Amino acid sequence: MAFDGLFIHSLLKELTPQIIDGRLSKIYQPFNNDVVLVFRKDRKNRQLLISANPEYPRVYLTKEAFSNPDVAPLFVMVLRKYLEGSVLQGIEQVGLSRIINFSFSGRNELGDEMQLVLSVELMGRHSNVILYNKQDGKIIDLLKRINPDENRVRLLLPKAKYELPPLNPGINGFQLSEAAFKQLKQKYPDPADFAKQMDGLDGDDRKELTGYLEDDFSYNSLKIFYQQFESPRAFVLLTPRHKRRIYPYLPYHLEMTKESSASQLNEALDDFYAYQANRDWVKQRSQQIERVVSNERKKLSKKIGKLNKQLAAAENSENLRISGELLTAYLNQVKPGMTKIDLPNYYENNSPMTIKLDPALPPQKNAQKYFKRYKKMRDSIKHVQEQIAISEDSLRYLDSVQTEIDNADPQDIDQIKDELVAQGYLKQTQRKQRRRKISEKNLAKFTLSDGKQLLVGKNNLQNDWLTLKKADKRDYWFHVKNIPGSHVILQDSQPTDQDIKEAAEIAAYFSKARHGSHVQVDYIQVKRIKKPNGAKPGFVIYTGQNSIEVTPDEEAILAKKAKD
Repeated sequence: MAFDGLFIHSLLKELTPQIIDGRLSKIYQPFNNDVVLVFRKDRKNRQLLISANPEYPRVYLTKEAFSNPDVAPLFVMVLRKYLEGSVLQGIEQVGLSRIINFSFSGRNELGDEMQLVLSVELMGRHSNVILYNKQDGKIIDLLKRINPDENRVRLLLPKAKYELPPLNPGINGFQLSEAAFKQLKQKYPDPADFAKQMDGLDGDDRKELTGYLEDDFSYNSLKIFYQQFESPRAFVLLTPRHKRRIYPYLPYHLEMTKESSASQLNEALDDFYAYQANRDWVKQRSQQIERVVSNERKKLSKKIGKLNKQLAAAENSENLRISGELLTAYLNQVKPGMTKIDLPNYYENNSPMTIKLDPALPPQKNAQKYFKRYKKMRDSIKHVQEQIAISEDSLRYLDSVQTEIDNADPQDIDQIKDELVAQGYLKQTQRKQRRRKISEKNLAKFTLSDGKQLLVGKNNLQNDWLTLKKADKRDYWFHVKNIPGSHVILQDSQPTDQDIKEAAEIAAYFSKARHGSHVQVDYIQVKRIKKPNGAKPGFVIYTGQNSIEVTPDEEAILAKKAKD
């Protein structure tokens, strides 16, 4: 189910006690649609993620590690000015709508106390986060400023008066009395029609309530359904099409298969959205570099195509030499002003060969022109081959960068940018950024079945640092064969066959062949890895390797990932 009214009601039951009366110590906006509020309570920090993502807007406590942007967005600067250091006084859902109001007591520029509300509207593409003054109702600022032409219903700009979006509330099932239930049942005797009158239900909840009422159309049945949302748990279910959905209760009337359950809804939400949100955050952060990489790859592919045609023409240039020889041998037959001539080709049993001529040149000059063109094309072969090799090397490098982006976590994107700046694909920003140092905390870490540790570089800079500086010479190095991918280091000098298989599966997963089967993975001791002078980041050479064929299993691999 989505974040509908009942889901939010359940979530706040668990969320409110953890952060109410907490002091808002930090505020930052790591991504375009997401704001993180860090509350300090009972000597613990709790991170509240608020996302106005149009596809999956959400609010929950998270343990995800976020990197703070070098330059804070304007909205976050405003939030810091008015809210940082204030105490969260209340959390209130507007009826059973998808609006949550966080109430704070802050101070204005003169030091006077202000009652402030941070309103979170989880409404699909209309989702927003709005800070307004409760006393005069004026908007101070908002995450998404909306042009009046785009929304004629209400004005969503600073200094405008805050108004609720249009709501069509139904009946609040938590407050429905037995007498009111009986009256409503008389008016809507069909369970499906009855369920449509209730507020805060999405399609799945409505089907589930309908199922309860079809089993027993009674007030008691209705109360049993709603009581589930007062003491929420977390259940992840799979649809018939294998799509994952999370519920604060266990549905019985939906055609779904239970995947997992948990006692804490916030923790389950954090895990549930981990992959989906991660890909979205990476997409937001990597838009510029992905555009550059894509354009450069297209240019190189076209260039290689042209060079290959040029090489083919040069390698098939013998006809130019033969034309020159035939013109020289039969020079007396070539007359000034001719545009072509047919001469017997003694290389092909004197079969006639048509040779084009420049009418402005004398016969001897026409022959010399063919010899010059032949020499020029033959001389170009080496140069063209070198250019093809350089272009193919650059294309392989950019393919590896694209694989890095596909496998990246949000915090890896800055290092990929640094790499592309160093390679000349991106320009250095006017304000020179300090180079981000690589350490073990940047790497992905895994624990194999027997407890051995494995490290994974997630970009070319990390790959070089991991293989050439971090790894012990006796450790084992893994990499997919002839495909872009991560360097993987098994921190052991005598791995078992099972260790090798598991490490190879992880190497295959962190490569362009992530979704492939029967992936060839090379493995060798680190001491046999060399980096040629002038080689691009991530490129190494080795000999004497062994290979193993594996098929990566995402679920099994991620289960081995070490928790931060």
